[in-house]
Formats: sequence, C-alpha cells, structure tokens
Amino acid sequence: MTAASRLRPARAEDFELAKRLLASSGLPVDDLTPGHLAFAATEAGRVIGVIGVETLDDTGLLRSLAVAPEARGRAVGEALVEALERDCRGRGIGSLWLLTTDADQYFSRLGYSARDRSQAPAVVRGTAQFSTLCPASAVLMFKALA
Repeated sequence: MTAASRLRPARAEDFELAKRLLASSGLPVDDLTPGHLAFAATEAGRVIGVIGVETLDDTGLLRSLAVAPEARGRAVGEALVEALERDCRGRGIGSLWLLTTDADQYFSRLGYSARDRSQAPAVVRGTAQFSTLCPASAVLMFKALA
C-alpha cells in the first residue's frame, strides 16, 4: 500500500460499490450482505479494495477480497487479508477457510493451504458460497489463526 492508501472498517455506504467491485472481479455477490464486509482500503477518498468474512461460530469463511485493477500490485490485498486475520483472532475465530477458482497461489503465499473439500467443517459446507455459488472445481483453502 502507498502512504496515501489507508484501511478502515467497511461501512454500510460501501456496500453497493463493493458489490460492483466484486462482480467486476468475477466474485459471487448473490448472497452478500453489508454484514459480510469487514474492511475497505481507500485512496483519495475512494474505495480501492474490500474484504469480508462470514462468521460461523469460531470459524470464518473469507469472502469478498477484491482490489481495483489500478491498485493491484501495491500490497493492498495483503494488507486487507492481514487486517481481517487480526480482527478474526481478536474475536476468537480460530480458522479461516476460503474458496477460490483462480487465486490459490496468491493465498498460498499468505499462508493458506489447499484442502480437500471433504475436509471443510460442516458450518462451511452449509454456506451458499460452498454449496451453490462456487463451482465444485473451486479450491478450498484453510489457515489456522490460533
């Protein structure tokens, strides 16, 4: 991130812009709610990145990481993931799971490991993202936060 960029908790007014950014990145938004959004990265007063989480008891399903094309390559995504992980740890979430069709190498660099879909906890398997929104070919990834 540049010195002009900053992270902040996501706000309700970020929701529509976040949905457009996510949809333009090819990410599912059908079941997304304002409550899923966790953090926004801003620059010059505009949102350039977002990340969200679906909290499932003491487990989190990382959702909605997207960075505007013009802001990619500047560690905005990494900063958003780090902020989300810190926040989840502080709330007693012991692990994060995610599904991706094309970012498994990116998340591997951030400490996530691929898992067989059968290893997903029941709370993750019960989400719309796992059961209907992401294709069966999506890679399931995991990171312990504790």
